[in-house]
Amino acid sequence: MAVELVVVGESDKPVLVNLMQFYLHDFSEIREAELTPHGTFVYNYLDYYFTETTREAYFIRADGHLAGFALARGDVDDDGSWNVAEFFVVRRHRGRGVAREAARLLFARHPGEWTLSVDHNNERAGSFWRSVVNEVAVGAVAEVDGHLPSEPVAVTRLRFRVADGDG
Repeated sequence: MAVELVVVGESDKPVLVNLMQFYLHDFSEIREAELTPHGTFVYNYLDYYFTETTREAYFIRADGHLAGFALARGDVDDDGSWNVAEFFVVRRHRGRGVAREAARLLFARHPGEWTLSVDHNNERAGSFWRSVVNEVAVGAVAEVDGHLPSEPVAVTRLRFRVADGDG
């Protein structure tokens, strides 16, 4: 299966907004998010991915079909590390290696330090991310559990280094 990351342009923002609703719907079981009176979920940070150079939005495509999205931030820590802010693969494409390959492609875009946080209530994601990170990380993977100031629930924060294509 051919997996690719495609930069989300401003003209594609409505598609990302739609996908974000599916993501937030799935996530509502973990974070107990409520619908607005309009029947939608709220994500307050999407516009920043189109105005700030330290944020990047990608569509995940599998065999040419839209399969999800990945949002990455380079503004989380002052050490220059990148962060997986949000990551979503639609159910149709789960369990087929799409997410794993998309994550690998995302990490390869920015060799160096990375972080990501996984909610303690999301055991499946925790297993997935530990597995992927252990494949791509060079050296030790640090894990910190707790309530980080930026997170409303208990999370495990992974910090690791990704080598450039030359090793």
